[in-house]
Amino acid sequence: MNIPEILSNELQIRPWQAEAVIRLIDEGCTIPFIARYRKEATGALNDEVLRAFDERLRYLRNLDERREAILKSIDEQGKLTPALKKQIETAETMVALEDLYRPYVKKRRTRAMIAREKGLAPLAEFLMRTDAGLDVLAEAAKYADPEKDIPDAKTALAMAEDILAEDISDNALYRGFIRRKTLADGTIVSEAKDPKAESVYENYYQYEEKLDHLPGHRILALNRGEKEKVLSLKVKAPSEDILTYLDLKTGVKKHPSTGPCLHDAAADAYKRLIAPSIENELRSALTKNAEEAAIAVFSKNLTQLLMQPPVAGKTVLGWDPAFRTGCKLCVVDPTGKVLDTAVIFPTAPQNKVDEAKKVLKKLIEKYHVDIISVGNGTASRESEAIIADFIKESGLPVTYVIVNEAGASVYSASKQGAEEFPAFDVGQRSSASIARRLQDPLAELVKIDPKSIGVGQYQHDMNEARLSEALTGVVENCVNRVGVDVNTASASLLGYVSGLSKTVAGNIVRYREANGRFRNRRELLKVPKLGPKAFEQSAGFLRIRGGDEPLDMTGVHPESYDAARKLLKGLGFSEADLASGKTAKIRDRLKTVSEKELSGMLGVGEYTLRDIIADLEKPGRDPRENAPGPILRKDVLELTDLKPGMILKGTVRNVIDFGAFVDIGVHQDGLVHISELSDRFVKHPLDAVSVGDIVTVKVLGVDVKKKRISLSMKGLT
Repeated sequence: MNIPEILSNELQIRPWQAEAVIRLIDEGCTIPFIARYRKEATGALNDEVLRAFDERLRYLRNLDERREAILKSIDEQGKLTPALKKQIETAETMVALEDLYRPYVKKRRTRAMIAREKGLAPLAEFLMRTDAGLDVLAEAAKYADPEKDIPDAKTALAMAEDILAEDISDNALYRGFIRRKTLADGTIVSEAKDPKAESVYENYYQYEEKLDHLPGHRILALNRGEKEKVLSLKVKAPSEDILTYLDLKTGVKKHPSTGPCLHDAAADAYKRLIAPSIENELRSALTKNAEEAAIAVFSKNLTQLLMQPPVAGKTVLGWDPAFRTGCKLCVVDPTGKVLDTAVIFPTAPQNKVDEAKKVLKKLIEKYHVDIISVGNGTASRESEAIIADFIKESGLPVTYVIVNEAGASVYSASKQGAEEFPAFDVGQRSSASIARRLQDPLAELVKIDPKSIGVGQYQHDMNEARLSEALTGVVENCVNRVGVDVNTASASLLGYVSGLSKTVAGNIVRYREANGRFRNRRELLKVPKLGPKAFEQSAGFLRIRGGDEPLDMTGVHPESYDAARKLLKGLGFSEADLASGKTAKIRDRLKTVSEKELSGMLGVGEYTLRDIIADLEKPGRDPRENAPGPILRKDVLELTDLKPGMILKGTVRNVIDFGAFVDIGVHQDGLVHISELSDRFVKHPLDAVSVGDIVTVKVLGVDVKKKRISLSMKGLT
């Protein structure tokens, strides 16, 4: 198997690019490092392509390992023919490999195995003869032997058919056809275990749909209904067509005497051995494809959420809403440092609204709070109403924002939360997290397991390892795209930096605490377990502001410092000009020089040159700064205030296969169905909107009882 050739064809890249990426991965380079600092080697493949490449490379290598193991096993059995070897060597999927290996797998004792042990293999061979006028029962009678539990000819015949059935079941060609035919023409049938019971699965109580038309979200919904014992599912295959095919392949019509026996064996093979196996395989494959699609949506949503712009330079009051235990408040300064905490009880059952407003006023005036960040969980609507009243009454220059608090409780009860705020209870930690995630969503959300952030669908039903792997890759890409201030970052944030393990990330924080601020990137080599390879992979993504080396605040890798210095000097800049912002006009001085000529003079590739210029033009730039910021509010809307036809601004909170959920300032997010996202055809909601987008929507309908809001974006974009 030529893996570079396969990858280049599948991913539409050139063979030399595939070979280069394989070499870099085998050298221990991370995907973010390859994407950012090895563009010349790869032809500037982006991180999305590189992650797909890495995943597929691992699959193909596992396939090759399995291929070798299968060849060895069959060879040791003395059954490896040249034709079979060629089939195994050219198999392109794990399913195809396992189909070929099936006849040679050591099985538990089967009916066919018992029949062979009792000497019925010759009778099975007899049934394959094409002679006319054969007396099948007379032949079978020869094998009757009560001592072997074969009392008569019919029993002998049935046992011989068991041998044929297993041979038919083990035939890779037959199984391949049946798998394809079932997928193309089969259906999934769903029925309620209790038709009278009320549940969210009522649409599937009497439901049938073609397998090859099933959308991913429906597969996952049906699976969940089955798991919760509400639904029973089965695959209805085109059995008659399949049996006709098996009759044709086994030559039923060509065997005038033994044809009925062959037909019975084929029917038994399909119904008893093949159909249940194929059903499991297809449902597993459909589920896997649905999970991959859902993971792709989750990954895109998570990327947009993590890349939301930070609300910089603001003092924020985090408000974690609750009823009985009170609302926890936490004031943090613009750097995220906790200034004060409090607990108020404005909600039921205490309803101490006036007392709560006094505490709120005192905190806002004392610390000059700019924004109140309110979690959207339990008691959020009641808290929002109190805050809106307070802003009206006090006249203070403060606004509020509803933030998605998903995962805040997970963080507050975690070991990391306890280590960061040992003196706080879980409520205080949660309110601090709610405040900080407004100031810098990325820095705060990396402390939370990505699965708990709540921007996907059916994430709790998916393969946990695969989901974690994909989402960890998303977080890594985002963290490394933004860059990390090594002197302020938490161990959680540093742990996602290219080349840094969680152990090394912790060592960086401990070294910083013991020795003070890092003055330059080279000092990182003093950190325990941070060796030359880890430094190479991580240095370009770590920022040091106000240190000994001005280039350390940029994304320029230390290996390119000489080129960057030559460029600055040649254009009449000094390194000190980076901090003053004078290098913002660097492109004006490059108009008379071609990139090719300049890259030759500096000894770097053109891709690297472009990145150096971009970093020198805006040293320490944050790629999130151009994204839309949160909607700041001063007043509150109730669900009952909404009327069909109202036009509102909202923030996209989640995107799923069938639409997008939009926060329009009431406690319940509204749904824009995929059919209402645009005047043009939308294949998938992600083609029209992303998490964090600020959109204009029209209210289509409101169901107050079910707390459902239908929205539309048609004619508004």
